[in-house]
Amino acid sequence: MSTFHIWTLGCQMNQADSLKLAAGMERLGYRAVDEDTDADVVVINTCSVRQHAEDRAYSRLGVLNKRRTQGAQQKIVVMGCMVGPKTDELRKRFPYVDVWARPQQFDGILGMAADARDVSEGELGVLIQGGMRNTYGLPSGPTAYVPVIHGCDKFCTYCIVPLRRGREESRPAADILDEVRFLAAHGVREVTLLGQTVEAYGHDLPDRPDLATLFEGIDTIDGIARVRFLTSYPKDMTDRIIDAVADQPKVCEYFNIPVQSGSESMLARMRRGYTVADFEDRVARIRSRMPDAAIVTDVIVGCPGETEAEFQDTIDLLRRIQFDTVHVAAYSPRPGTFASRNLPDDVPLEVKKERLQVVETIHRESSDRINQALLGRTVQVLVEREEVGRASGRTRRGQIVHFDGTGNLGGIVDVTISQVTAWSLQGHLAGDLALSVL
Repeated sequence: MSTFHIWTLGCQMNQADSLKLAAGMERLGYRAVDEDTDADVVVINTCSVRQHAEDRAYSRLGVLNKRRTQGAQQKIVVMGCMVGPKTDELRKRFPYVDVWARPQQFDGILGMAADARDVSEGELGVLIQGGMRNTYGLPSGPTAYVPVIHGCDKFCTYCIVPLRRGREESRPAADILDEVRFLAAHGVREVTLLGQTVEAYGHDLPDRPDLATLFEGIDTIDGIARVRFLTSYPKDMTDRIIDAVADQPKVCEYFNIPVQSGSESMLARMRRGYTVADFEDRVARIRSRMPDAAIVTDVIVGCPGETEAEFQDTIDLLRRIQFDTVHVAAYSPRPGTFASRNLPDDVPLEVKKERLQVVETIHRESSDRINQALLGRTVQVLVEREEVGRASGRTRRGQIVHFDGTGNLGGIVDVTISQVTAWSLQGHLAGDLALSVL
């Protein structure tokens, strides 16, 4: 049997794309293998949001090329956000790559795979018709990502995503709910609805559904215990969506809302489309409905022209809001973006590193304070992994919990927290210690 291996870099959307491609390859008679050395087809699903991710892809391509020169007969595929509308430069640099594919454009990969196995044109046509619309990938555990809207219309000055993934395009609600039913029937207990700006879902569909519509539909699907969603965008986050999170019992009180900067002038240069006041209004609305909701954010430091005063505005915002988690990255120019063409990368690297450390310290302090409040308390954990007598999973608020005990994979268990750090929680199944004393 022919084999394949997919190496995935980047975001959850890429992970969902890889699972979908894997399902298509399996329908063509291929089998997934854990090591790329054992694969007839090797796929690298790339990310271009940061230079580091591209560098990792280039390094892996170098390894595959060396293997090819030593006689390996593997087919090499590069897909994902590193592949733009023009691949001439990449083709010249990596002439040994057999197929280049933009995000969600699986046809070329499947065509190559079908040719290698003499799959008929009719069989291939049935598979790829409509972009594998009814082909769903299965994750290895009880949680799954479900893309609901592809692309992005925001065009922030620093971001490559709209240039790689295209404009916003929502999936029909019926298709999404069918996929969730399929996942539930195969043991998935938690789904995360994905979009670059997930609250934009439905604006381009005739019947104008929204994220709340999906929450209401999933609430009726047996087997699904939890629903998450990301990534949020302040201007698209309506009161109706916030209220739906509060009112629908399966939807977790967890919001990932990138602010990127706490400076009005920097937000304007980023073309983020909202003000600091807009952002804080959404946070206030969330906390008025769900005082214990987890709120996570992203911050970029060192964007072109960022002054000390603008950076201080960001620090002030972080301290005011006290986020549960702050994902921070230093700005790196992405070729093709507005910023790379028009704004000089003028913040020195050492200054970027210093600002990174400041934000990371604030995150650690805030997260540690929030986690300390759970010491001695019992929380509900969806068990996502088990190995060697230990298990781990997440609370509804997204905190990672590690504890002793197995046999509960996919279940929701009560865990009493006995140790905390800023990064994770340790505990034991509720009642276990009392039983051991008896």
